[in-house]
Amino acid sequence: MSTKEELSKSTGGSIVDVRTHQEFMGGSVSGSVNIPLHEIPHRVDELKQMQAPLILCCASGNRSGQAANYLSRQGIDCINGGSWLEVNYLTQQEV
Repeated sequence: MSTKEELSKSTGGSIVDVRTHQEFMGGSVSGSVNIPLHEIPHRVDELKQMQAPLILCCASGNRSGQAANYLSRQGIDCINGGSWLEVNYLTQQEV
């Protein structure tokens, strides 16, 4: 199943944007939480408390892919959603 299929079928879950705070302030998915990539290892306990699956996004999908790889190794149910613009589009389709 592709990431986009998983994302469109995902009910609930938490959207985590791993871009910098400055990038996040320039536009983001409604309801998403900003945890920059470099902070992910220090905030694993916080991420484990969020509603799964975690849908990770960034500008292109590269940083969110790194975060998804790391978090899945920590036992966290997560999906690399790719670009925040794509995630934003797909979440708007669910409404």
